[in-house]
Amino acid sequence: MKMLIKKISEIVESAFEKSGYDKKYGVVTTSNRPDLCQFQCNGALPSAKQYRRAPKQIAQDVLEWLEKHDIFEEVRIAGPGFININIKDNFLKKYLNEMYDSDNLGYDTDPHPQTIIIDYGGANVAKPLHVGHLRSAIIGESIKRICKFVGHNVIGDVHLGDWGLQIGMVISELKRRKPELPYFDEDFQGEYPNKAPFTIDELAEIYPTASKLAKSNKIAMDEAKLATAELQKGRNGYIALWRQILNVSVNDLKKNYSNLNVEFDLWNGESDGQKYVDTIVNYLKENNHTSTSEGLLVVDISKETDTYTIPPFIVLKSNGAALYSTTDLATIWERIEEYNPDQIIYVVDKRQSLHFEQVFRCARKTSITGEDLKLDFIGFGTMNGKDGKPFKTREGGVMRLQDLIKIIKDAVYDKLKENDSISTYKIDEIARKVGLSALKYGDLSNQITKDYVFDIDRFSSFEGNTGPYILYTVVRIKSILRKINNENFQYSNKIEAPHSDIERNLFLKLTKFNEVINQSFENKAPNKICDYIYDLSNTFNRFYHETKIITEENLTKKSSWINLIILTMKVLETSLDLLGIKAPERM
Repeated sequence: MKMLIKKISEIVESAFEKSGYDKKYGVVTTSNRPDLCQFQCNGALPSAKQYRRAPKQIAQDVLEWLEKHDIFEEVRIAGPGFININIKDNFLKKYLNEMYDSDNLGYDTDPHPQTIIIDYGGANVAKPLHVGHLRSAIIGESIKRICKFVGHNVIGDVHLGDWGLQIGMVISELKRRKPELPYFDEDFQGEYPNKAPFTIDELAEIYPTASKLAKSNKIAMDEAKLATAELQKGRNGYIALWRQILNVSVNDLKKNYSNLNVEFDLWNGESDGQKYVDTIVNYLKENNHTSTSEGLLVVDISKETDTYTIPPFIVLKSNGAALYSTTDLATIWERIEEYNPDQIIYVVDKRQSLHFEQVFRCARKTSITGEDLKLDFIGFGTMNGKDGKPFKTREGGVMRLQDLIKIIKDAVYDKLKENDSISTYKIDEIARKVGLSALKYGDLSNQITKDYVFDIDRFSSFEGNTGPYILYTVVRIKSILRKINNENFQYSNKIEAPHSDIERNLFLKLTKFNEVINQSFENKAPNKICDYIYDLSNTFNRFYHETKIITEENLTKKSSWINLIILTMKVLETSLDLLGIKAPERM
């Protein structure tokens, strides 16, 4: 079914056209003065210059056509030529009942579904997830869910950092600690052990130790570089050890991402694109895209229209080694070969914008990608502490993500303990869900590109624009429905026309669902869904406080209200699911 705003716009656009004006001036928007009207069209003002007529006269011409339609309760001219519009309650009722009866809340999925790959997560193996990985994971997951909801075939790829210097650091550090392991014996001919020679906690300690040593000790750095080179040349023992690092890391990563309600379709990494690096290099050379500069093999990606300097794309270093950028280009090649996507979206820290501009330009200039393949970089800002600096532990270190989740879960747990109606054995699971909503909503409610302050007290509050407040609204509806079900009240499946202004406002808020989903998809902006469900929750709670649903004696009215709150719950839960948030049954 069409968005309500689209239906109204089409009628007003037709009225402009029938009055002799361009229909583009008939676009309708939600009123910015809801105390005056529900919708408005301001097209008479900009059209006045083109047609050399007073805006009020143009608006009057349009009004004569609009008054012939029976969906309008009131259409009038205000100010210099604004057209203010109110819709009839019966029209709103019909629209809400269509939403209620629809499997998808009335959202028309795209009739031409595309294949979209979303590259998000970006964790490095051999390292635990920390707070820096939070935004990529939850923003990417939400965008993936939104794209799926509107009807596209979406593939989420974690794209692990599993083939760089950090692996060489781990191998060389392990060799210092346990040189007797068979992985380091070049003459070893037997089967390598099935069990890894370290746990995830040991691995999490090995890498920072190796990294710190390599930065201060040239010999250690040279050993790490040599181990990396030998791994990438295919040394058997190092390949076997690398697989152990990968297995232990991925098992831990899957557990931690699952705790965030984040799921990936592909667990690929830089290593998967590595097999295409030689193909890429040969392709670029054979098609005369490369040149040599200071020993580097590069592709000039600058344009005459550039207003700033774009460095050349480096294909190979002077020693013949491929760079991270080369691997990214190879990954695009791989994705085209295996999935033939229509779009690839990268959800990455905004500080990598130049890197991805170089990769995208190189892919376009060298015709690795066709013009039809859309490459999008969605750069996110930093999660900061109250001091305005990147969020750290009290000791100043990088906080592990599992520790951050526990902190906010504990904050919610303490608040839930004040509610005596929650069973002790359930409170831990409820705290987990509510704490996760606090964390994810606190992030997603911000514009993606902006830095934001992580405020645990505000995010975990049950009041205001927070995840717990939205969940509490859903739980409140579930509580009402449980009481209704206990009464064995037989209600119909229809919503009647609104009986009050606040009920009418709730109708209008619900009709915006499809419009908001469309905007969120087009702009890749989960924060628009957050704004919407906060507004919807506020409207519902005002309706709830003014309406005695359970004790209402008029059975038709009571039945209608039950269906209305069921629809509200469906809209809220669907929206929360698009944010990767699940609501509990009780709070």
